[in-house]
Amino acid sequence: MPANKNALIRYKTIDNCLRNRYRRWTLDDLVEACCNAIYDMEGISKGVSVRTVQGDIQIMRSDKLGYNAPIEVYDHKFYRYSDPDYSITNMPMSQNDYEVLQEAIDMLRQLEDFEQFAEMTDVVRRLQDKLAISKNQRKPIVHFDSVPDLKGLKLLNPLYGYIVRRQTVRLLYQSFNASSPTEYVLFPYLLKEFRNRWFLFGGRSSDMHIFNLPLDRIVSVEPSDVPFRENPEFNPEKFFDDVIGVSKNIKSTPRRIKFWASAEQSKYIKTKPIHHSQKLKSENPDDGSCIFQIEVVVNFEMYSVFMSYGPGVRIIYPRNVVAYMRDMLRRAADSYDEADIEESSEL
Repeated sequence: MPANKNALIRYKTIDNCLRNRYRRWTLDDLVEACCNAIYDMEGISKGVSVRTVQGDIQIMRSDKLGYNAPIEVYDHKFYRYSDPDYSITNMPMSQNDYEVLQEAIDMLRQLEDFEQFAEMTDVVRRLQDKLAISKNQRKPIVHFDSVPDLKGLKLLNPLYGYIVRRQTVRLLYQSFNASSPTEYVLFPYLLKEFRNRWFLFGGRSSDMHIFNLPLDRIVSVEPSDVPFRENPEFNPEKFFDDVIGVSKNIKSTPRRIKFWASAEQSKYIKTKPIHHSQKLKSENPDDGSCIFQIEVVVNFEMYSVFMSYGPGVRIIYPRNVVAYMRDMLRRAADSYDEADIEESSEL
């Protein structure tokens, strides 16, 4: 019988503890670690019993799940792995494991052509590549951007659980400019990733105002007794249709943005549009430059994308957006001029 999700969390937690040989682990220590892990990942606060953890250790020692973990007791009190290099995550996969995983991947790949499963494509390719690496011991042929040590990632699982269970949360959030954290009571609605940074979207309990909070600035989060409420104006499936990035209010309206691109940058922008609303308005046959148009909410991320193209892209409409870009680029150029002056004075 396969282990349930909480059991797997406990096995992984016990494994992490016993791999840390700089600490002496008693049974009570392992119970406490498992309780904390279950709460952090699933939001379950009822705890884990000593008997449960004792049973987990026996299962890990056995061949029931294929672990055969070399767990030993020393000094009649403390637990550790007799093999310091052992970990349940290092177990070789059996031929049956490969076949089961391959069948699952093949089933998932059949869904790639369906629009509602389009976001699964990258996940399926990662699984396929990881499986081939493990089975054939070859080097990876596909590489995906990731920031494994990104601050705030440990909140993903508990926040996901709160959203699924429609659980109101009380959290402390501290922006980069604040000297102390601010408390929010939110109805959590959505987790969104943008450029390797995760954001929580939720409605404030007092007025339903939608906040998007980066997880790396959330100090703590816990369940709240305030009854959960949906915001009927927030539709996660449509909310990001007219935005680049994550910065947007419910009442925000998209603007028509026209921009010029050099011949060199136009080649890239044609094949990789800045936004799905992008349209080619005109093309200069003499120099190959183009005029494009998008309709998006004006926000920081939009400006950031346009600035990343340097002199190869220039916004030409509307005038207030042009003025803002001109000011930002002048300030950037001035900062380089100041740097040159300082460097020259030091030589």
